[in-house]
Amino acid sequence: QVQLVESGGGLVQAGGSLRLSCAASGGTFSGTFSRNAMGWFRQAPGKEREFVAFISWSGGSTGYADSVKGRFTISRDNAKNTQYLQMNSLKPEDTAVYYCYAESPSGRYWGQGTQVTVSS
Repeated sequence: QVQLVESGGGLVQAGGSLRLSCAASGGTFSGTFSRNAMGWFRQAPGKEREFVAFISWSGGSTGYADSVKGRFTISRDNAKNTQYLQMNSLKPEDTAVYYCYAESPSGRYWGQGTQVTVSS
């Protein structure tokens, strides 16, 4: 069974940094997710899930929500079956559960989420 597993969340002070990881198990980036994009969404309490960032298969194309542009960087290592979200200059409004996703021919896979809490 293919799963995406996030890690790296936690509590950080405003202005700090975190790096989230999303690893595939039971499948590989070069197999299940070959030639497909992946990325991150987040959901704050009482709010809808919102797009954060995406990255193409090759990594040559990325996109970010305006709210994180210039502070977050998405990357992927297909050989390690892992994608990353480097988050710098964190703000209290970045507090949310962060979910990674990956597209495949059979649909979109989601991770279980990892909590990021930014204190002021």
